[in-house]
Amino acid sequence: MPDDVRARQRTGTGLGLLLALVLGAVLLTALPEDDDRQDAGDCIPHTVDSWSTDDRLTAEFARYGDDATRTDDWTGGDGTHSVRLPDGRVLWLFSDTYLGQVYAPPNPVGESFTWRDTTAPLVRNSAVLMRDGRLESTLPAPLFADPAPNQWRWPVAARVEPRSPGADEQVVRVLLWVRTAAAAPWIYGMPTATEVATLSLPDLRVESVTRVMDQQLVPDPSRRVLFGTTLVEDGGFTYVFGGDDGQAVSRPVSSAYVARVPEGRLGEPGAWEYWNGSGWASGARPAPVLGDERKRTGVGSAFSVVREDGTYVLFTMAAGTAGLTTVTSYWACSPTGPWHGPTKDFGAALPEGDVAAYNPQVHPALSDSGAGSGGGRLVLSYDVNWLEPAAAAAQLNRNVSLYRPRFVTLRLKPTG
Repeated sequence: MPDDVRARQRTGTGLGLLLALVLGAVLLTALPEDDDRQDAGDCIPHTVDSWSTDDRLTAEFARYGDDATRTDDWTGGDGTHSVRLPDGRVLWLFSDTYLGQVYAPPNPVGESFTWRDTTAPLVRNSAVLMRDGRLESTLPAPLFADPAPNQWRWPVAARVEPRSPGADEQVVRVLLWVRTAAAAPWIYGMPTATEVATLSLPDLRVESVTRVMDQQLVPDPSRRVLFGTTLVEDGGFTYVFGGDDGQAVSRPVSSAYVARVPEGRLGEPGAWEYWNGSGWASGARPAPVLGDERKRTGVGSAFSVVREDGTYVLFTMAAGTAGLTTVTSYWACSPTGPWHGPTKDFGAALPEGDVAAYNPQVHPALSDSGAGSGGGRLVLSYDVNWLEPAAAAAQLNRNVSLYRPRFVTLRLKPTG
């Protein structure tokens, strides 16, 4: 990640947004290496064919966040993920989140921005419900309680699956990243564990939280792996992607990893198998599927993967300074790679100011039927934040639109 790409630092009890990690701004993929894994016969290269801003969806989050009729709902957040529920609603999950009151412009310095005051609550996670394209309500926040003092949970990818294999009853499984407050250089929290929460349907009550991979005994925190930045379903398995921190701050060269879990068993630690470099094994130390520190190749932890016509397509922020504004994509014939790219880039529309885009996430819940598995329109979000930590809190209060997701729609095309 570029040296000047840093998160805002939270004041008070918080440590700050993990922008240094989740920017995913350094996917510096080299040419494919020789590999004994064979590409699937129906797999061909894919790239972005066209894209456009999704002003309607971006405006819906602005409308909801600017609504001052309630004082306990979402007004801004990042770490944007979503999942469609069986009754048609869409559950939106966020990491660090502002709640409380917002105020119409002008702000205290006379600018035409909707603003919040310095007493606005900031929680570690939240969930918002959408019905028929309209955001309706914020669940009591935080949805996922802190697991221990000085630890917190950030929700990432989620899916609806059978409560157990073959069962008729369905539940929502939500992947959680656990991080622990720590001294510098771990100013964004130290990676600690991956957990899976089970939510009941239709009331979305948190039934349980299960730790599936504890990393506290890995001595080097930069090599601790957290899973769940994105999920892909294929052939009766859920493939769960994740990454390490690379370095605590400044230009991390992180690696990407992948696990697989049979359908209906995300909440069972013993059902998880990890790619160890030559095969799938339970309880194994995962091996990277992308990343070579010597070659300065790798991936930040916040990326998104879809499966299109038998081909896996990965979206991330572009390398170098372009990663502040530009999304690029890579493709592979297997979740374990090898990954090829980058392919065509596209720009992320940003508000004025010293801001950056990060955490590109595809949302199958909002994409056309078939998108991500055989054509159609993909909906992708990216988060926006102020770059300079010392000024971030003041800037996010001055202009509440700075800390909300933006959306684009895109189509992929085969290139080979």
